[in-house]
Amino acid sequence: MKAALVGAGGELLHQARRATGRERGPDAVVEGILDFAAELRAHGADRFGEPATAAGVAVPGIVDEPRGVAAYSANLGWRDVPLRDLLSRRLGVPVALGHDVRTGGLAEGRIGAGRGADRFLFVPLGTGIAGAIGIAGRVEAGAHGFAGEIGHIVVRPGGAPCPCGQAGCLERYASAAAVSEAWAAAAGDPGADAADCAKAVASGDPNAVRVWQEAVDALADGLVTALTLLDPRTLIIGGGLAEAGETLFTPLREAVGRRVTFQKLPSIVPAALGDAAGCLGAGLLAWDLLDSTDLTTTDRTTTDRTEVTT
Repeated sequence: MKAALVGAGGELLHQARRATGRERGPDAVVEGILDFAAELRAHGADRFGEPATAAGVAVPGIVDEPRGVAAYSANLGWRDVPLRDLLSRRLGVPVALGHDVRTGGLAEGRIGAGRGADRFLFVPLGTGIAGAIGIAGRVEAGAHGFAGEIGHIVVRPGGAPCPCGQAGCLERYASAAAVSEAWAAAAGDPGADAADCAKAVASGDPNAVRVWQEAVDALADGLVTALTLLDPRTLIIGGGLAEAGETLFTPLREAVGRRVTFQKLPSIVPAALGDAAGCLGAGLLAWDLLDSTDLTTTDRTTTDRTEVTT
């Protein structure tokens, strides 16, 4: 879990992190979130002379944002957790609940790499692959909360089975986890990962170049499908795989460029906020709650901190 105190303009005022405690079960995870948020709010009061006035929380899995319910997370083991209400009762302040990738995309769009873009697509490449569709300063959740699941575009029909039930999904070929798995097999080293593969690519290792290019090609196939549907002005790539820098971005830009025909090629840029994006985005969700209450100018000068758990 990562947490932060965030100012009205997206300033990162304080950060903290701790383990989820998921080995103790889903109820312990929820209690850990509530405790962490309460401690952070108390820290804000001690350090800044006033407690946070709203909170935002971003979680993985399926999120019912309008109802404030964390509907499902395989990694955390929970179902239908009314997290917004639980946190609001614990803290006594308004609470916003969001999806972790969409929340990170909100931050990248407003104050990060997509700042100023009217349409953007944020795609973090981590254990899996998801996406956040940015439109005029907000992120589209879709009719059922599933918008942006680019990792489950089928790019290799009949390929590797995916836990989602399909075969050949993008994240089975181009996520950091997929590259790690492929490079560990190619290198004969079970401990090798995607970062090791990127280093080997930079040194010219032909096996690494092959593994890397296969991932880049799959990623380009998925991204061009997304570009065809969404026509973003800026494509923001984040997550662990993006830390390879131009080892990723140079071949990726070339691969996407080769595939576009009538589509307009967007700017393809690295994410700017790193692993703080989720916290900052959750803070922005909380500030949006305060904005919706029509605070006066005087009120806003005294409510300049928000608490975030992600």
